Amino acid sequence: MILGPLAAIVLQMAVSRSREYMADEYSAHLTGRPDMLASALERLQADNQRLPMRSAEPATAHMMIVNPLSGGGLMSLFSTHPPLEARVERLRHMSIEAR
Repeated sequence: MILGPLAAIVLQMAVSRSREYMADEYSAHLTGRPDMLASALERLQADNQRLPMRSAEPATAHMMIVNPLSGGGLMSLFSTHPPLEARVERLRHMSIEAR
């Protein structure tokens, strides 16, 4: 009874993360510039680290481009965002393949 809801939450977060990847892939295809999208994500992350959102809440984190909440390890399982490094790496790989 306890593991069922927990598994459902983890599955929901995994679906949300896969949507982020699909959005990145679609945007790269639409613009034809995955390298520029990767650069933009890196700049957004740098700004988020320099000036973190003080009013960020878990309930609204899924609406942000870059995850405003920090948390690693086990907490990353419950993140609605995939690691930014993984998103940038995928976009850079798309850029290389497009050449």
